[in-house]
Amino acid sequence: MSIIQLHSIPQTKQTTSSPPLHNQTMAPSILIAGATGNTGRNVVKTLSQLLATTDTLPHHRILALTRSPQSAIAQQLAQLPGVEVLEQNWVELTPSWLQEHGVDRAFLASHNQPHQFAEESSFHVAALRAGVRYVVRISTTAANVRPDCDAHYARAHWAIEDLLRAPEFHGLQWTSLQPNIFAGLWLASAAEFIQQARRNGKQGTLRLMASETAPVGIVDPEEVGALAAHLLVQADPAVHNRARYVVNGPADVSGREIVRMVGERIGAPVERVCYEDLSGLEAYLEREFMGAPQSSRNVIGSVKHALRTAWEGKCAASTTSREVLEIAAPTRTPVQTLDDLLRE
Repeated sequence: MSIIQLHSIPQTKQTTSSPPLHNQTMAPSILIAGATGNTGRNVVKTLSQLLATTDTLPHHRILALTRSPQSAIAQQLAQLPGVEVLEQNWVELTPSWLQEHGVDRAFLASHNQPHQFAEESSFHVAALRAGVRYVVRISTTAANVRPDCDAHYARAHWAIEDLLRAPEFHGLQWTSLQPNIFAGLWLASAAEFIQQARRNGKQGTLRLMASETAPVGIVDPEEVGALAAHLLVQADPAVHNRARYVVNGPADVSGREIVRMVGERIGAPVERVCYEDLSGLEAYLEREFMGAPQSSRNVIGSVKHALRTAWEGKCAASTTSREVLEIAAPTRTPVQTLDDLLRE
């Protein structure tokens, strides 16, 4: 876990009625923080297509930020029309940097570590001071975005949205997307089970984070990115200002249905299933975070509680916001995601 970085904010006086002017020597830009991430990469791709085929923002360019500019994904993005890839950690952005690069709109998918609130709120303060007009941010499962959620990062998302609703942030327009559980994560163990059974003809135990019967509208992160891109190119984002949109996939899937999908692909009934299994998540948290200096096992381990609302049936596809269906409705089904995982 990285050390929290403190950001200094210039003390020049600003007014919300007359925001500072952007750098007039360059075209205005749309900033994509975390451009090589699971949602950010398709924000960049979709934005490049939309800016080339629509006339709503004819002079805007795309600034794709990454800490790994030499990665294969970053190199692919750099070849897209209107895209400039920059090596830059978004947590270090300042108002002066945003102004110097002519940032007019921005996308942000923050991390979910314990210092999330400090770093993401610093980003939004910097955007406000710099006169950025519109930010689209990625939140988390809507049923968890509340002040009493046991999962620490969900409380942080609630706090960020509450901060942005404050009168002091009137000068910054924003939309918060609340995507359901990402499909690849939900189905990863099923894909691994199928691949192992195909290799050696033997079954282990199929361990699923899903409950047996609760319907969950898992969503493809690339489709969340496409939705964010469509919002960012709106000629007037005011209609989406201060909106929180729930984003699910087009179809629900339960643990029992995942078992059926697995059985169809191995050509035999699944012999042993463990539902609501958190062993993989626990191993990941232990490996990635528990040994870090000043880490709190209690706080980091609270991530496990985020799945409770899914098990309680509160994350069904029917909760998708109407605006999402009108702007860029997700279409990828659980079956398509599982088959894609098997091809990787």
